[in-house]
Amino acid sequence: MKAPRTLNLLVILTAIALLLAACPAAVPAADSGSDSADGMAGDFKVGLVTDVGRVNDRSFNQSAWEGVVAAAEALGLAEDDIKYIETQDAKDYADNMQQFIDADYNVIVSVGFALGDATTTAAHENPDVFFIGVDQFQGEVIPNLAGLIFNEDHSGYLAGVLAGSLSQTGTIAAVLGTDLVPPVVAFNEGYVAGAQSVNPDINVISTYHPGEISQAFVDPEWGAATAKQALDQGADVIFGAGGITGNGALQEIATADGAGETVFCIGVDTDQWNTVPAAQPCLVSSAMKLITPGVVELVTMASQGEFPGGNYFGDADLAPFHDFDDMIPQELKDLLEATKAGLIDGSIDTGYGN
Repeated sequence: MKAPRTLNLLVILTAIALLLAACPAAVPAADSGSDSADGMAGDFKVGLVTDVGRVNDRSFNQSAWEGVVAAAEALGLAEDDIKYIETQDAKDYADNMQQFIDADYNVIVSVGFALGDATTTAAHENPDVFFIGVDQFQGEVIPNLAGLIFNEDHSGYLAGVLAGSLSQTGTIAAVLGTDLVPPVVAFNEGYVAGAQSVNPDINVISTYHPGEISQAFVDPEWGAATAKQALDQGADVIFGAGGITGNGALQEIATADGAGETVFCIGVDTDQWNTVPAAQPCLVSSAMKLITPGVVELVTMASQGEFPGGNYFGDADLAPFHDFDDMIPQELKDLLEATKAGLIDGSIDTGYGN
């Protein structure tokens, strides 16, 4: 069950306005406004620790950082009140969080499943600090730790319905991060089930990265090569779900013969039309988990003393079709809306976890 939403309308509108204007990749700390009489500048600090990779990965880390930026703007925090640390090696997760703890930060956002153990340990040892673990399922409730999790199988299922409906060859594919990360598996299983719901005979080529977690999401060359193999096998819609690795797949498809006419790609996590413009020639949509607003909500609740420990479900959806909108039949748009409603009310089961 979702935790109650406590954001007021002003917070939401301000956050959305910032997201339309801000570009977090440019600086290591956002220009989030000047001190104001009503703001919390100087009294409330938020730090973010990335998974291995850059904060401007145009996917997972970036979406979380945009949430910190938006929350800072809404709360009136100063530029120096928010910072990020880019993890270079997985062994540094705990040390990177400790830097923020030692600097008296109020909220620490750790991004990714791989940081789960380090985040749990830090939360136990620092009960006065709020921790937000993005993609970190909580097996126990720790009052100062919220796991921001999503029904990835839902957005994957919607992407599968779209892919299965668009495919003319009867073969679609997914280029994925490691199956050691449950959300990646959820995306894929939802994708397969959604495609089969519209075409039971469809051929789905799903390929997980064979490396460790530290490699699986930062390997665009492997992503591109795997997408090329899928294209050679007749796939005409390919889902890229693996951070920078998936971005490599999207960009490979965007340069393929027939991109945007007979060959399509689907992004992941955020609306990648905005974050990976090189993929636009093929990018019909993205299977989103709305990380940015989820981070905004949790940071804001921490500032208000209403922090929800345990699991906190963010929303999942499909991104707009952008330039491909006229190519999507109204019948398919209606089917996607009905499917989304069925996923929300439980009348449609993706099969994930069964």
